[in-house]
Amino acid sequence: MSANAVLTVVGRAMIAVIFLMSAVGNKIPQFNNVAGYMASEGVPAPQVMLFGAIVFLIAGSLSIIVGYRARLGAGLLLVFLILATYFFHDFWTMDDPQAKQDQMIQFLKNLSLMGTMLFLIANGSGPLSLDSRRTSPGGD
Repeated sequence: MSANAVLTVVGRAMIAVIFLMSAVGNKIPQFNNVAGYMASEGVPAPQVMLFGAIVFLIAGSLSIIVGYRARLGAGLLLVFLILATYFFHDFWTMDDPQAKQDQMIQFLKNLSLMGTMLFLIANGSGPLSLDSRRTSPGGD
C-alpha cells in the first residue's frame, strides 16, 4: 500500500467530514430551526429544499469517503455548495462591514470547496476506493 493511496483516502475523508457533520450534527437535529432560517433568507419551499440538502450532503459525503461513484457524490455536493453560497453568503448585498467580511470568508471557503468538488469530478476518487476496484482488471 503506497503513501499516495493512504493520503488519498485520508484526504477524501477530510474533504467530506464538513458536509457529513453539517447534515447529522446540525441540519437533522435542528430541522425546523434550519428550515425557518432558510425561509428568512428567501429559499423557496425551505423544508423540501432542506430535506434535499440533507440527502445530497449525506449521499455525497459517504460517496466520497468510500470512493463509490465519487464523481457523482462530488457533483451532489457541488450543487449543494452553489445553492448554499448563493442564498447564504451574498456578501455583496451587505452594508455592515463586519457582516460583509464574515460572509465573504464563508463565500471564499465555499468557492474553495467547489474547486475541490471539480477536482474530484475531473480526477475521480483515486486508489483505495470502490471506484478503482470497479474499473481495474478483475475488480468488477
